[in-house]
Amino acid sequence: METKLGREFVNESSNEEQPHYIPSELVNRFSRIHGNTVYHCYLIELKQDFTYDVSPRDVVLAIRRELDPEVIRSMEFKMCINRGSLTVKFKYIGTINLGLNEVLLCRKFQIAVFGILFHYNLDKLMGILNELYLGDNPEMDYLLLPATFIHMRPLTIDWPSVTSVFSFKEGCTKHVSNVWTKDDVVCSCKLENSLVYTPHNGHFYIITDRMELDGNSLLSLRDGKAMTYKKYFEEKYGIHLSYENQQLYNGRHIFHVKNYRLKSRQAKERESTKASVELPPELCTIFMSPISVSTIYSFSFVPSIIDRLESLLLASNLKKMCKQNDIPTFKILEAITAKECQEQFHYESLETLGDSFLKYAVGQHLYLTYPFDPEGLLSTKKDKMISNAALCRLGRNSNLPGFIRSSPFDPKKWIIPGDRSRNVTLKEELASDMTRMYVSGNRKIKHKIIADVVEALIGAFLSKGGEKAALKFIDWIGIKVDFDIIPNKRLLSIEPERIVNVRYFESLLNYSFNDSSLLVEALTHGSYMLPETPCYQRLEFLGDCVLDFLVTEHLYNKHPGLSPGLLTDMRSASVNNDCYARSAIKAELHKHILHSSQKLEKDIVKATNSFEESSEPTFGWDTETYFPKVLADIIESLAGAILVDSGFNKEIVFKSIMPLLQPLVTPETLPVQPVRELQELCQKQYYKLEERLVSRSDGLTCVTVRVLANKKIYEKTCKAAKGDLAKKLACKEVLTSLKKINAV
Repeated sequence: METKLGREFVNESSNEEQPHYIPSELVNRFSRIHGNTVYHCYLIELKQDFTYDVSPRDVVLAIRRELDPEVIRSMEFKMCINRGSLTVKFKYIGTINLGLNEVLLCRKFQIAVFGILFHYNLDKLMGILNELYLGDNPEMDYLLLPATFIHMRPLTIDWPSVTSVFSFKEGCTKHVSNVWTKDDVVCSCKLENSLVYTPHNGHFYIITDRMELDGNSLLSLRDGKAMTYKKYFEEKYGIHLSYENQQLYNGRHIFHVKNYRLKSRQAKERESTKASVELPPELCTIFMSPISVSTIYSFSFVPSIIDRLESLLLASNLKKMCKQNDIPTFKILEAITAKECQEQFHYESLETLGDSFLKYAVGQHLYLTYPFDPEGLLSTKKDKMISNAALCRLGRNSNLPGFIRSSPFDPKKWIIPGDRSRNVTLKEELASDMTRMYVSGNRKIKHKIIADVVEALIGAFLSKGGEKAALKFIDWIGIKVDFDIIPNKRLLSIEPERIVNVRYFESLLNYSFNDSSLLVEALTHGSYMLPETPCYQRLEFLGDCVLDFLVTEHLYNKHPGLSPGLLTDMRSASVNNDCYARSAIKAELHKHILHSSQKLEKDIVKATNSFEESSEPTFGWDTETYFPKVLADIIESLAGAILVDSGFNKEIVFKSIMPLLQPLVTPETLPVQPVRELQELCQKQYYKLEERLVSRSDGLTCVTVRVLANKKIYEKTCKAAKGDLAKKLACKEVLTSLKKINAV
């Protein structure tokens, strides 16, 4: 979360580039294959929930290291495509021994298939396939192979397809009929279920079947006219068909490789008017045979699947670095995934939870460590410890940036295992605990994302391992907090019962104080001169920290499965000064504040009258009422007093203070946050949004919000006692203007 000290660099990128880690499980040196090598095999099961003329077939991942079983269990998810969804599931199926020639054959297959899917030209692809060799440098080293159909198992790997590259040159035992292709006379069975290259247009096609057409058949054109295939190829390509009586073959276009893990179903791409074309055999060069259309179709999904596996392996390595193997790997993956990745999940909810716990842990530590520091000094120390700048620095020192996923998966950057044509260098690096990782290039990551991930990881460890696990990570990242400090004994000679109505408050809070002088301190404003009794500011500092965490944790646990943005908005609507001030007025706490300020008294009366005349709930942000800060402070100082008096028992604080804050916000009652609504609208509609602080005078802050939408400017300036409120009011008015003219 953003703090005052971190605000200046929130939108900046890191000055230095950050590494992009590759998990060591996927990396090896090809030169280290001697004799037979053991590969661990995983079946990637694919199942689509829609009807399509092509069905996926399973794929086998063969890798030299056995993977963490928990990672494999986490590899069950759905991918959204424009026709529906595809369910992916991993299953360990045992080991296989492969010799060097067999490994080279498998590499040749996967490079050929992915090279075609990524639209390598023929010369480039042939160059790669003809120069497979042993290498001394670390590289992506695993095999992706087609699986057999279910009825052919237990044999799992489809070896005829694996050996399909150029295998058409071998003899045929079926002898169905001879066909003239671009290069040779082959048996027709070699052409069916093959992958061919057509030099006249530089395309690859998947041959599915033979058609009842030949070169003299009529081809219907887009303009409604018709001509023979023979004439069409003469006029369009200047090609004379030598074997015009040969039957044509159905050639299907190659499938697209995309990021199939985006959270929303992708818009249907503009496809060719025909999924396939009619091809004369004499124009076709057979590249792979036999290979089915379902194999090519399935392999178009594989890059998105392997990238998820890579991400989970990184998450698994990170939790091992932190020495906390009991935390689910997927929860760590959630914590290192930024919203910009556009996945089904991201770290915002965990960041919200982790931010509140970190604030509480550091706040309590500082309160105990510096018993005589005033609230202002405690806040300064807290901000210095947990500002975005501090968290970013700690994250970098702990090698976190290399694990972070900060942008959507880009298939164009995916490394085909065994393909050295892109000259990708994997550099070995030792992480902070000497864990071996590999670096594949650098990228820039915003400072705030690094800081957010630190907080999200705290949230992940807290949500699945409790406070002990969260504190262990906080210590690992470099923030030292100590909850075992024994607080100083309070030596106050006052008689609390003569100053405040102790029984009334104990009844209101459902809590009996062991040291009721804490209650007096919690109600004492700085203007009130009471000998030996400090004002409430230290308790308010502590209470602010613990209440923020308790409310956030309550919302996180009570509403599981909330979208990350919704949880953040619910927390913001529940944990703010206005909410606490309304709750204080509702409980009539303002009548018991000990102060000696006439101006403060007038402000309290004014705010109380305004609130009583309105129908505002105790939560939310849509208010124009100005509440003196003391009203919110009292709620927080009472929470701090109970926390100290109970021996720092947060559960007791929750039971005592939560009734005052009722009703808490729910997903159904959450008011729309105008700032977030306007920001999301501008992002969606590509409007330009600007905001600026105009001036501060007479205790009021003026904020101007401007939006450029459809070549028109919508600008509003609002003023309020606080800048955040002025910004919300200005955003609300701009939204109203946009809705009136249907710009939304």
